[in-house]
Amino acid sequence: MSFSDSLYQLIVQTSTNLPSDIRRLIADANARETPATNSSLALATIALNVDMACENERPICQDTGMPTFIVSTPVGFDQITLEEQIRECVAQATKAGKLRPNSVDSLTGKNSGDNLGPGTPVIHFHQHRKNEVEVKLLLKGGGCENKNIQYSLPQELPGLGRADRDLDGVRKCLMHAVYQAQGQGCSAGYLGVCIGGDRTSGYDAAKMQLFRKADDTNPNPELAALEDYVVENANKLGIGTMGFGGKVTLLGCKIGLMNRLPASFFVSVAYDCWAFRRLGVVLDPQTGAIQRWLYREQDEIKKLAVGKGFQLTGREVVLEAPITEEKIRSIKAGDVVVVNGLVHTGRDALHHYLLHHDSPVDMQGQVLYHCGPVMIKNAAGQWQVTGAGPTTSMREEPFQADIIGRFGIRAVIGKGGMGAKTLKGLQEHGAVYLNAIGGAAQVYAENIVAVEGVDLLEKLGVPEAMWHLRVNGFATICTMDSHGNSLHREVDQTSLVELGKLAAPVFSDH
Repeated sequence: MSFSDSLYQLIVQTSTNLPSDIRRLIADANARETPATNSSLALATIALNVDMACENERPICQDTGMPTFIVSTPVGFDQITLEEQIRECVAQATKAGKLRPNSVDSLTGKNSGDNLGPGTPVIHFHQHRKNEVEVKLLLKGGGCENKNIQYSLPQELPGLGRADRDLDGVRKCLMHAVYQAQGQGCSAGYLGVCIGGDRTSGYDAAKMQLFRKADDTNPNPELAALEDYVVENANKLGIGTMGFGGKVTLLGCKIGLMNRLPASFFVSVAYDCWAFRRLGVVLDPQTGAIQRWLYREQDEIKKLAVGKGFQLTGREVVLEAPITEEKIRSIKAGDVVVVNGLVHTGRDALHHYLLHHDSPVDMQGQVLYHCGPVMIKNAAGQWQVTGAGPTTSMREEPFQADIIGRFGIRAVIGKGGMGAKTLKGLQEHGAVYLNAIGGAAQVYAENIVAVEGVDLLEKLGVPEAMWHLRVNGFATICTMDSHGNSLHREVDQTSLVELGKLAAPVFSDH
């Protein structure tokens, strides 16, 4: 096995197979959540999705994120050649549909198509005195990346009051970091934290905390106590999986410490989702063969699903376009809604496009899906979906109500909920917001029975193009209806009350 073979296997396995420690956390979350709730349905779907991704060697989540490699080599090792091999393997994995093309020019919006470009992938090289090459890889998606947050203390925080320059101030920041994410970062989430550093080094060090194993113990007793506190109390906020409400909101928290300037006190938080894709390999420095895997254990849980995921009862509301306003007005927040027939994907670039252009297809009475699928062409030259879960909807909040009204859209599918402007638009125009399970790329890909076409592919690239997909049995939960009801608003309000109960000091000043 060569370096290229080993690196390619690392990329494929990281995208399609969760590490042992995260598997245990998800199994525990399934066991702890209240049965027959929206959150338990979401967790059951997540567990099934993990199994399907592993069995079929397809992406766990369609957003395969920003590949971040941490590489340690012996002194004198040729790091330049190894970087070239990593880049070649990233492009190869993208072509094979193991990674979604995610590298976009920041000015033109042009997708490189192969995940290569200035700054992508991210590769950090280090030297060590071991006669081995260690390569770790983290795939962290855009939804959870957008919920990263950095605090500059002292700072006033909603529900918690002033966070000062001490350990208790840090505690308040971390509780607020969980609250502000709600379901938008695909909770149940995971925090990597750095106390100190500057704005740049703090964020980088926070991300590096995600490479710690979930079951390790912080060597600093104060930080170990804070890690335990954050996980225990975050799960009392009632945010739950996908922000549906529930007992499991946070899977883990890892905190590091750096010295800082006297004038600055930063707390940097790297928020990761349940689809915590992180693996590593130790390679022979001469041959490149894999000597052992990191974050994989012999006794890991091989199968996570305890049932068949999102179980339908026959009592669900069924929608198939074109949908009437009367049908939409009959749906209430909390209803399980199954979508059949044609849906059309649309993310950030498409929403911006539709503000200034006509739609490529008639959207009257249709379903818009916030999704950037992973697509490949088969031997016959036909498009196939290899991953198709929802993207975070809140990014479309500035546009959504206007797009619904202009084109007559009746249903929007996404994850994480939307805000007041969209809720008002749903009321005014007779539409609903349907929450799919974030990260469940394989479960939903199985519900796609045909790819019926694509528009704006050359202009927008694969993730942002408007794909026309025929679905069957596509299960969602209506979380925002046409009567002004929003489950996301309710969970936000109740979790803010719970957050306020944590305002009193817990850790003494130094």
